[in-house]
Amino acid sequence: MGSDRGTIDELLNQTRVLEIIGKPAWDVVRRAFAKASFEPWTDALALLVSEDLGPSAILAFAEASPVCARLVGPDAAVASAHSAVIVHRHAGRRAATMLLRHAPQAARRFLDGAAFNNWLAVIEEIAALAPESAAQVLERTDTILARLDTHAFRSWALTGVRASAGDATRRAAFFSFDDPAALRAFERAAAEIIFSDVERRMRAYMTALWGGNPIVRTAIAKADAPPPRRIGFQDMFVRVPETYPGFSGPAATRIFRAALAHVGAHMSFTKERFPLGSLKSVQVALVSLIEDARVEALAAREFPGLGRLWASFHVAEPHGAFVAEALMARLARALIDPDYRDDDPWVGKGREMFFEERQRWHDQSISRTIGGLLGNDLGQMRIQFNPKTYVVEPPYRDDSLGIWDFGDSQTRTSEDMETVYDAVRIERRETDEEEHRRTESQPEQGKVTARPRELEEDAGVPIAKHPEWDHIAGHEHTDWTTIMEFEPTRSSAEIIDRVLDEYPDVVNRLTKLIQTAKIARPTRVRRQPEGDRLDLEAVIRAAIDWRVGVTPDARVYERSEMRSRDLSVLVLLDISESTKEFVKGTMTTVLSLEKTATALLAHVMAGLGDPFAIHAFCSNGRNEVRYVRVKDFNNPYGPAVKARLAGLRGGLSTRMGAALRHAGSEIAARQSHRRLVLIVTDGEPSDVDVPDRKYLVEDARKAVQGLAHAGIDVFCVGLDSSADSYLPRIFGRRNFVRIDKITSLPQRLPMLYLRLTT
Repeated sequence: MGSDRGTIDELLNQTRVLEIIGKPAWDVVRRAFAKASFEPWTDALALLVSEDLGPSAILAFAEASPVCARLVGPDAAVASAHSAVIVHRHAGRRAATMLLRHAPQAARRFLDGAAFNNWLAVIEEIAALAPESAAQVLERTDTILARLDTHAFRSWALTGVRASAGDATRRAAFFSFDDPAALRAFERAAAEIIFSDVERRMRAYMTALWGGNPIVRTAIAKADAPPPRRIGFQDMFVRVPETYPGFSGPAATRIFRAALAHVGAHMSFTKERFPLGSLKSVQVALVSLIEDARVEALAAREFPGLGRLWASFHVAEPHGAFVAEALMARLARALIDPDYRDDDPWVGKGREMFFEERQRWHDQSISRTIGGLLGNDLGQMRIQFNPKTYVVEPPYRDDSLGIWDFGDSQTRTSEDMETVYDAVRIERRETDEEEHRRTESQPEQGKVTARPRELEEDAGVPIAKHPEWDHIAGHEHTDWTTIMEFEPTRSSAEIIDRVLDEYPDVVNRLTKLIQTAKIARPTRVRRQPEGDRLDLEAVIRAAIDWRVGVTPDARVYERSEMRSRDLSVLVLLDISESTKEFVKGTMTTVLSLEKTATALLAHVMAGLGDPFAIHAFCSNGRNEVRYVRVKDFNNPYGPAVKARLAGLRGGLSTRMGAALRHAGSEIAARQSHRRLVLIVTDGEPSDVDVPDRKYLVEDARKAVQGLAHAGIDVFCVGLDSSADSYLPRIFGRRNFVRIDKITSLPQRLPMLYLRLTT
């Protein structure tokens, strides 16, 4: 079509394109697409006509393409028409027309042909995956591209597609920003650095400064609320905003460092919480401000660099609106920056009162006194304070809720305390750290810890959230998957007991191996005063010392000692739908063989005295990763465990990464030299809400890497004939074994365990 000039002219004449475009616009096009570039432009125009995009799209292309040609080049401008056709086929005429109208905005944002083409590709992808939302996204082109480059834009868009799990209504809410999750995901995508990128370094930094081992996690926003804007803490739990909007690059790292150092100062110098009493909200805010300044002043005495770090974020100027929030920001700067000058009497009074008490800075009661007096002064000055809109400044400081004791009374209804009071009355959801603390702690004498004994069929309890790696976006979606604990169905324990009778030869062989393995392995102990042989390194060291005239260390021997086994094992069973299938040539299901093999394995582990747990998993989308506890570490291996193992049933899908992360969090608390997660699976990771096969494979690989960093070994027993295509990718070449003949699993699994652990 493009090479036949007569056909194009006829097509243009038939549709009266010139009448639609108008002579002035046509002249602009001819100037913008001169010589060789004009023919591709007319081809693109003819394509729009032939695809019946309508007069609005044709006019939009004619008006927008010269602008795009000037900014990103003629080829990219022409490409917008081809993208419009693709969008039209997926999402309709309106979305295609909007793409052409908004193309100049994208061209002005990128000023680069390659980046502009990447933007077009993302729009095409959105139209294919979320056709009802393509127009919504294009309507917000300016807002989106003001914060996101093409990579971040695609990451945010794919997050919306994945979050909706195929629900067009939820997708529409996400892309229209009616869903608060869209705003959180947008802020995350816009941030050059998010907390998870620097979390390990920041925790080490906080511990190095203040000691202790606080639990530091990303703050989780409520489903119907915007993302948290300030760091918060309570006891030893610290919640950090995922991002600090407006900070990128080194500044983003610095503000995370400043925020954690500030909370550490509170943990060190705020010895007890302030009782709320009858204070008004403005007084609460000012007492918090003075306390922030007090702990920072004490911290800066020990670490002067912290004072310089914090001061760099105080940017209030000694002028501006005469409102409470601005005056508080000026006072905060006056208390930390010795070079700051402010002529306001109220700011000056606060500074003078604070530094007059420098000899009593270790007494936190001065914060209550000074803050209360300054609050009274603001009230007398008739300066209004709105607690519903007040945000602590500078942004690295905490939300102040961790330093207040709000008591047990629920009767306080004063309007000016509504926001502060409600903020701490929100019922706290049990986090994974609290769940860990609850399960590890013993109940106090005389108290009963309740746990539901039986749940209704298919009724689960959410117990944890875990991130998930998006290999396309290149980052983890925080708190993306929900672990739902399900009570295991029970069957007869005799089913498991019969396993030992059905495999007498295997049991006899395993019993002999258990007796051998219980004889501990010899361990070489070096630098001993006596032993059965010389320690070569110690001898060399002694010879060097003798030559230089230093008295040598007489501990130049080594000996062998028998050390006991020191490991904990968590067996993780895949009980997805595919495990219900019969093994070829038999009337036995894959799950039955898994249970038989696990029974024999449990016989081995119990005989060795190794602490072990048996858990199982399947999934029904990211919000329902089902987790079943057959045996926990503190449960004896007896009839109750055997009944739960016998009762396991298969179903649903295999979200392996989420299950591995949760298994890792379970075994991480074990005080063993070696911690091993042994997973048995019969298929590739998959789930109902993930069409991309590679997505869950890459997430499982990331989960294994995370456990390895935490010092937890992961080994996989694969029962899939095609497992070589994905198991090496997930577990590495040396950390899996594929069992071709599934019927041999009962014999091979306990033998494999003995090889792995002895």
